[in-house]
Amino acid sequence: MSHKLYDITIIGGGPIGMFAGFYAGMRNAKVQIIESLSELGGQVNTLYPEKTILDVAGFAGLKGSGLINNLQTQLDTMPEVEQRVGTKVTNVIRKDDHFEIETDQATYETKAVILATGNGSFKPRELRADNVDAVAEKFITYSVRDLKKFANQDVIVAGGGDSAVDMALMLEPVANHVSLLHRRNEFRGLENMVDKLKASSVEILTPYLIKQLDEIDGRLQVTAKKLKTDDESTFMADKLVVNYGFISNNKDLESWQIQPALNHHLVEVNSEMETSEPGVFSIGDQATYPGKDTLIVTGFGEAPVAINEIMKRLYPDRRMPIHSTALHK
Repeated sequence: MSHKLYDITIIGGGPIGMFAGFYAGMRNAKVQIIESLSELGGQVNTLYPEKTILDVAGFAGLKGSGLINNLQTQLDTMPEVEQRVGTKVTNVIRKDDHFEIETDQATYETKAVILATGNGSFKPRELRADNVDAVAEKFITYSVRDLKKFANQDVIVAGGGDSAVDMALMLEPVANHVSLLHRRNEFRGLENMVDKLKASSVEILTPYLIKQLDEIDGRLQVTAKKLKTDDESTFMADKLVVNYGFISNNKDLESWQIQPALNHHLVEVNSEMETSEPGVFSIGDQATYPGKDTLIVTGFGEAPVAINEIMKRLYPDRRMPIHSTALHK
């Protein structure tokens, strides 16, 4: 066991956890970030490095990889913040005046805990269609990590949410031709992005449901049924990008000694971002409260709320910052 007692342990090293680590460093907290993946950045870094992020104030749009690089640069200005990657938390145990954080590497002691694990572990919702397994490895992908791999190709994007719309627009200037296939006529994306989609060269294929996939002369043939009819159509492509969302869970949390109250598998918090477990806070997509929007920018705002509340309790004699410039060293 490490004999260092941390003020704050942040579990989860996605964008929100990274910014929380930076802000805690600004408050001179003894802080560590624990991330199970091999590098910081979470889903944005793993699944959406090429996606344009639009909900960060001060940026007209930057790639997911650019956002993570900026957050890493910002975090590295606080060298006292310890960054532990490739480390899985296996238990959080309450002691008399602190917590023990058990991991697959070591056990650490901390005065407070911030959960910033997003929606926990995640995997894409897989496409279900006839013959999908036979063509999956060659033609199907569930994320766009390198735009160059789609250059001069005919690409079909399957899905109708924000990410599917964004991916289609992102691929449009690179690919030879992009189609967006969705089972409804309406899209669930932001209105402005849907307007851009309709004004783009992306071919909109609605309302279709993919029924079968076949390899024909080295290309992918997509057979899709037009809903509410008996009509079927075939579309040819070099790549099929499936974006049906992700299946996520917080099963790891269920095995911990601490058991914060959940609401539809999300962690309930109060206005200070504290859970039902005193001293345990939650921020980002994992946290829920009335009116919550699961946006990156929302999580960025939640981090200082939790950290300032923790520091007020741990060090009541310290003067609290009035505004961000008061934090500058």
